[in-house]
Formats: sequence, structure tokens, C-alpha cells
Amino acid sequence: NGVLYLEAKWTCNFAGGYGTAEEPFLIGTATHLDKIDDTTAYQINNGQKGTQGKYYKQTENISYNSAKVPDASNMIFGIVVAEWNHEITEALLEGCVSTLEKHGALPENIHVKTVPGSFELIYGARQMTLNDGYDAVIILGSVIRGETPHFDYICQGVTEGIARLNATNNIPVIYGLLTTNDLQQAKDRAGGRLGNKGDECAVVAIKMAKF
Repeated sequence: NGVLYLEAKWTCNFAGGYGTAEEPFLIGTATHLDKIDDTTAYQINNGQKGTQGKYYKQTENISYNSAKVPDASNMIFGIVVAEWNHEITEALLEGCVSTLEKHGALPENIHVKTVPGSFELIYGARQMTLNDGYDAVIILGSVIRGETPHFDYICQGVTEGIARLNATNNIPVIYGLLTTNDLQQAKDRAGGRLGNKGDECAVVAIKMAKF
């Protein structure tokens, strides 16, 4: 639950049919409902503007107010991507880069490095923070629970490592590690029905670089 900002296309059913809009639009407090036709559905409790609608179907997975994202045209970003679970991490990277560019970042100012697995993200991020030219560093990885405690150790290790970097460096390191119980949950969060964590990390990176 919470105040929901939506950008791009939204569809709201109201008496007489459906309406659409393409601009950022505050639709008020929303409660997440069940999946409907491969979209995310919300029931609007208050704050509606310009519609009598009761249900909202999100046709593009963007849930932030782009008007509040600073201009990134003068910013330089480092992205460290884990190769493990590459199907997921490549989708995260695509979303991240696309969102950075959408908010003004120049392609030549987005530097991408890969590491073998999620644990190596700590080292990769650390090396990038040593380069004072970056305004923010983003890590992107995917860890999927298996039959052994390996999942827990990796998740805890990466989380603690990135937290330590943020506490001891002047360059923000943005945490983009997906930790899911299965592959489908990862897909849902890497461009699927629950959006793309890479998009979110890009927006956070821009805001923290401006902090």
C-alpha cells in the first residue's frame, strides 16, 4: 500500500469503458490486487483525478514520478554486473542503462564491467569507487535459492560488503542484487510483471549522485 505514481501508459476502467493517459499521473493511494491479464492491478482508494475508475491496470512497469528525478546529463555511472544467472542480469542491465539514458545520461558516461558471480560484485564495486570520476556505482546480480545454505551466505556477504562500501566511501554504491526463491520470481523482477529492478537502481543512482 502507498501513494502510487505511474508513468507511461495506464488503463483505468470506469463507467462506460476504459481510459488511457501517457503522462506522469498521481492516482492516489493504491492497494495491490491480483495479476490481471499479465498486468499489475490496483484498486484506487482515493486521490483520483479525472476519472471515475475503480481498477487500474498497469501496462508498463514504471512506478515512480520521473518529474522528481534529477537531470543525469552531466553524471558518470559505473555498473558492475554479475555473469551468473546471465538471463536475469542482462535484463537488469538493459533496464538500468535504458533508464539512465532516459534521464539524460550519455551512453559514453555509462561504464559497464562484468564479474563472474554475485560475491565478486563487492570487489568490482570497490575498484570503481577508487575512480573518482564516477558519480555513482550500481551493482546488478541475481541469486536464486538452492538446496544448500550457499544462498544465505552469498546474500549476506554481498549485502554486508556493499553496506560497508557505502559507509566508508564518498561515492554511493546502489544495491541491485535480486535474491529470490526461484527463477520465475527473478524473471518477474527483471522486466516481468513486477517491473525491473534495474530501472529502480538507475533512478536511485541518479538521486544519490545528486544528494
